[in-house]
Amino acid sequence: MTLVDRDTIESMIPHQGAMCLWDAVTGWDASSVTLRSASHRDPANPLRSDGMLRALHLCEYGAQAMAVHGGLRARASGASVRPGMLVALRGVQLHVARIDALSGDVECVAEVLVESEDSQQYAFRIVCDGVLLAEGRAAVMLGPAPL
Repeated sequence: MTLVDRDTIESMIPHQGAMCLWDAVTGWDASSVTLRSASHRDPANPLRSDGMLRALHLCEYGAQAMAVHGGLRARASGASVRPGMLVALRGVQLHVARIDALSGDVECVAEVLVESEDSQQYAFRIVCDGVLLAEGRAAVMLGPAPL
């Protein structure tokens, strides 16, 4: 099930082309978003080095999930999407060393934990075929809305 496709995702976040890591939003509401991606299998994934995509890069997948959720919420309310800057990662646990050899799609659930007018904290969990790959929390400072 795809609620939001890749083109729409790209229109809401600053990451474009291959750097947009998510393929689809499969569910969302005001407090959380669920996304799916096959980009970890792409040999041209820009996060790869030495032919590998390390699990550490799942933090970027989590951060982009947060940005997508922010974009969805802004669009639903009629507001402009505010740019965000990742300022902290906390409690990150990586349960695998690399993700490029995974045959299934990766899925992420990102959930708002705390938010104020200018910042947000999310928790994220990323799985593949029901196996937990990574989890953690991330904090974002929001910039001013574009004019």
